[in-house]
Amino acid sequence: MANYAAEVWYNFKRWMIKTVRNPFVIGFGLIQPIIWLLLFPNAMKGASNLPLDYVVWFAPVVAIQTALFAGNGSGIGLVEDMRIGVFNKLLASPMDRSAIFVGKTLAGAATVAVQVLLIEILAALTTKGSSLPTGLGGAVGVIAIGILFSLGFAGLSNIIALATKSTEATIIIGNFILLPLLFASGAFAPTSQLPGWLKAIAEANPVNYGIEAARHLMLPAPWGDRLTSHGLGVDLTVIVAFDLILVTIAALMLRRATAAKGR
Repeated sequence: MANYAAEVWYNFKRWMIKTVRNPFVIGFGLIQPIIWLLLFPNAMKGASNLPLDYVVWFAPVVAIQTALFAGNGSGIGLVEDMRIGVFNKLLASPMDRSAIFVGKTLAGAATVAVQVLLIEILAALTTKGSSLPTGLGGAVGVIAIGILFSLGFAGLSNIIALATKSTEATIIIGNFILLPLLFASGAFAPTSQLPGWLKAIAEANPVNYGIEAARHLMLPAPWGDRLTSHGLGVDLTVIVAFDLILVTIAALMLRRATAAKGR
């Protein structure tokens, strides 16, 4: 057990060092949601028909969007490891194969936690505290939701990476999937206000459930319940099911890839 923990720690530390040393990842991961939070609500205020400030309504979207795109970048690092030969070196070591995956996942979770926390702080400053009426407990809850939500899309990104073995393809396919999911959700308006066909898509869209889960904790009462279509328990159940499916597929594909390398 001690050896396994050390192997997980090694992989966690390696990925965290790579993240910190890459200013593009850190900068873009924070600048993009800040732009969305500060600019987009101002453009939508006049067009929205909501009983609360659009900045407050949109803050949970930015928090979940940050987790979404952080998860989407997970496969890029895997492809780069394959390209420069680090992946093969790890497989040639006596290290437990699952420790590679667990360490990488924990590093991704830590990155998401920091990014979501910063967005929460900015949103609270922008809305004078209205975007986090549940206090410290709610802030921790939103971070946990962001981490949980990002795991499924990290799995999806690694699936694409293992299937294509291409950085460009991983980025293009990931964005091709994520952007329509974001727009086909209740991100910009309550699902009750969407056209029938778009509402049906949102009901099957995991991004919608992630946003709703964050809104339960970030919208002032009673709007967290009135402006969402499902209870928090339903939202979390869908997110967990989504995670289990995609993370399991990614783990199976990684096992096949490592088995092929071992032969």
